[in-house]
This record gives sequence, C-alpha cells and structure tokens, in this order.
Amino acid sequence: MSFVLGFVGIGSMGGPIAETFLAKGFQAVVYDIDRAAQAPLLDAGAEQAASPHEVAARADVVFVCLPTLDSIREVVLGCEGLRHGGRIRTCVNFSTTGPRFVRDLVAGLEDTDICVMDCPITGGAAAARTGGLSITVSGERSRLEEIKPLLDRIAAHVFYVGAEPGQAQLMKLLNNMLSFAAFVSACEAFALGAKAGLDPDTMVEVINTGTGRNSATTHKFPRNVLPRTFDYGAKMMISYKDIKLFLEEAEHYGVPTWLAPVIKQVIGYAITQDGDSNDISTLVRHYERWCGVEIIGAAASARAPEPN
Repeated sequence: MSFVLGFVGIGSMGGPIAETFLAKGFQAVVYDIDRAAQAPLLDAGAEQAASPHEVAARADVVFVCLPTLDSIREVVLGCEGLRHGGRIRTCVNFSTTGPRFVRDLVAGLEDTDICVMDCPITGGAAAARTGGLSITVSGERSRLEEIKPLLDRIAAHVFYVGAEPGQAQLMKLLNNMLSFAAFVSACEAFALGAKAGLDPDTMVEVINTGTGRNSATTHKFPRNVLPRTFDYGAKMMISYKDIKLFLEEAEHYGVPTWLAPVIKQVIGYAITQDGDSNDISTLVRHYERWCGVEIIGAAASARAPEPN
C-alpha cells in the first residue's frame, strides 16, 4: 500500500527521520512551529502544512516526534490537532511520554477512527539519519503489520511488546534509565581517571574490552565527548523528563529506587547551571569543572589552538 506520510515535529530526531523517508521516495507533508526547521525538507520535496489538522487531512500515517507532553497533547487532541483531520488512519508516537500519557491519547481518540501506535525510538540522531534506530512498539498487532514496512525503512530493530497502549513506553523508560546511569557513571569514572593522569583515549580502549563497557563508553564518549563536539542529539530537558517519568512509574508500581533519584539530581543540577537546551553529553563538563580537568581525546587536543 502507498501511504502519504505526515510529520509533526521535525527537530533533531524528527527531521532526520523525515529526510530518510523523502530520500526513499515517499510523499511527505510536514509541520513544525519552527518554520526554519521545515526548509531543508521542503527543499527535498516535502509539502508544507499550516497546522497538525492540515497534516492529518492530507496524510494517512502521521509521525509525531515532540519534546514535551503538553506539545504532544495539543498536536493530537487540540482544536487544530490531528483528531480533526479526515484522512489520517494511524498516529505513530515516536516521543517518550510515559505509559499513562499514551493511554490518555488513546482515550481522547476513542470517538475517531484514528489508531495510536506507541513507537518510542532510541539510538540518537546519527541512527535516525542512517536507518539504524531501534523502535519498540505497542498497540494493535494488525496495524503494526501495516506500518512495519515503514518502520523498517528507519530502524535496524523493531520490537513488538504487546497490544496494551503504553507498554512500549515503559520499555523505553527502562532503556533510558540504564543509558543515563551508564553515562553519569562514565562521567565520574573518566573524571577520576583524567585527574589521576590517565589518557582518555586509552581509558576508552581498555574499558571497551572489559566488563565496564556500555553505551557511554562505546558511543557517547568516543564520538561526542572526547572529540569535544557534544552533539549526541538529546537535549538535557528531554533527559530530565524521561528520568522523571521513570520515577513516576517506579512509584506507581511500588518499586524502590536508589540510583534514579541521584541521576535526576545530577541532570537537574546541570539544567540549573546551563539551561535545559544543551546536549546531554555536555553533562561531563560539570565533572571537568569540579575536578579541574578536561577529558579530551588526542585528535581534539591536536586541533586545539595554542594558548596565548
């Protein structure tokens, strides 16, 4: 089946996803409150919409990738939201929102023919550009079969975890908690190593052949921290939102948490110091300041200008 695709939210993740579909020849209708973000997609052949309502009036499947719960609620259920579009059949939520929010969206669309598919994504902006995302899905199995050929265009892995709305969200929160824990732990370990005189490149090499290996040491540190690019693609505000959602679910189910509140505190501190729009990889700078060191790779160090 040939679908017209809609995209609402074309930032650091939604933009590369839309670009991938356009490059593969799909017809796409896009909307974002940041009109400048639409320009590259329009140049690539996308059609512009004036509202989420218009996207839903012109597209069969609409992908939503937005940073806040309020923005998603307005886009889906608001007076100019997707619910009022006459063509849309499936709303694919790529955002991390928590399970209860997804159930609220489903309830808000009960009087329509729109099916919500809960499809939170992981992998970062680089994976979004190369089709290497991992997508966890919950919702109607029959609808998944319809959209899976689309998901396969942008994802290396698609996991179905159940029909109940929100199950995929819970799985995503578990993943994000582990990812945040790995990164904060790596910041502390690398700060100690650098303070004691160890070479950061060597630390990465040694750790990645040992039991301490994790997503921070294999990806974030060698690709975003040591080169000093700090461009992993996830904003601090989104990371803080996700750890809060994890803690809410833990409280709901009566599961004790010791580590997650500390991670929330560390990310929250970074936000109070630098604002919430910085990349999550910049968190390491606070450890550098506290320790009086710079965790920099040899290649980036060679590029650094000589001090005056």
